[in-house]
Amino acid sequence: MSKIAPCLWFATEAEEAANFYVSLLPDSKICKVQKNVTDSPGGKAGSVLVVIFTLAGQEFMALNGGKKFDFTHAVSFKIDCADQAEVDRLWDALLEGGSPEQCGWLKDRYGVSWQIVPAGMPGLLGGPDPAGAQRAMQAMLQMVKLDIARLKSAYAGG
Repeated sequence: MSKIAPCLWFATEAEEAANFYVSLLPDSKICKVQKNVTDSPGGKAGSVLVVIFTLAGQEFMALNGGKKFDFTHAVSFKIDCADQAEVDRLWDALLEGGSPEQCGWLKDRYGVSWQIVPAGMPGLLGGPDPAGAQRAMQAMLQMVKLDIARLKSAYAGG
């Protein structure tokens, strides 16, 4: 495991959010649920304080801090998707109760920012054909959820 793990601060939804996230990706699981031993700002004794979970092989910690803080776009989680079906599945799941953003970004129901990205994006936006890359960039800027076929077509000149 990495020495560094992101910590997501929730008011009271840490366990709910962690369970939701691990349901979406392979190589994901809840590793540990730590309860409050005494009353704390995060909740009463016996309630969940911390959830350690692995999401696609990356360790995370979700903390119930008691007070709500808003997540911002300054930190987001990018998911590289193998194909359009994976883009669609993850987009739809994470968008439920959340809000769409431009260029493959969305905020989920907890306010966490995600980038749902086709794995081939670097080749389209930074490929050997500068004009194709520019067309792909312009196509992407017009999209909310990314469409691989439209991006490839734009790169190719279509």
